[in-house]
Amino acid sequence: MSRIGRKPITIPNGVNVTLDNTVITVKGPKGTLSRELHKDMKIVVEDNVINVERPSDNKLHRSLHGTTRSVINNMVSGVTDGFSKSLDLVGVGYRANKNGNKLVLNVGYSHPVEIVPENGIEFDVPSNTKIIVKGIDKELVGATAAKVRSVREPEPYKGKGIKYEGERIIRKEGKAGKKK
Repeated sequence: MSRIGRKPITIPNGVNVTLDNTVITVKGPKGTLSRELHKDMKIVVEDNVINVERPSDNKLHRSLHGTTRSVINNMVSGVTDGFSKSLDLVGVGYRANKNGNKLVLNVGYSHPVEIVPENGIEFDVPSNTKIIVKGIDKELVGATAAKVRSVREPEPYKGKGIKYEGERIIRKEGKAGKKK
C-alpha cells in the first residue's frame, strides 16, 4: 500500500471541503480551489479528516493513490497558507519591476519582456533582482515560475540569467585558447 496515500489529511479550522462525485472543492481563508479527481479513487471526508482509498492493488490504482492524496493535501495547504517560489536575476543590468499586476523584465534583450499573471497568481518584486511568485495553486505557481525562468535561463559560462533561489548552476570552463 502507498505510504503517502494511506496518510490521512487533517482539515484545519476555517477550511471547508465538499465532494461532488469526482470533483473536490476546497474553500479556505485565501480562496477556493476545485479539481476533478480520477473516478476510481474513493475519497472519504469525516470528522475533519480526509482519507483516500483505492479499489485494488493494480499498477494504475497504486500510482494514483499517492498522487491523489498529495493533490488534495496541496489544495488544503494552498487555501490556508498559499505557495510561493522565489527567483533571482543574475547579470549586469538585469532587473525586474512591476507595472500594475504585470511583471516587466529587462534581461539583455532589445526590449523589455512583459509577463501577465494568470488568474490567482501574484508577482511580488521586493528588489530589482528578486521576484516572488505567489498563489494558492501549487501547480500554477510552479508553472508560472518556470515560465518566468524560461525568459532567460541561466547560462553555464558566466551564470547570467533568471534562476530559482538556491538553485546551483553547473559552471563550464571557457575555451582554453591557442598557446604560442
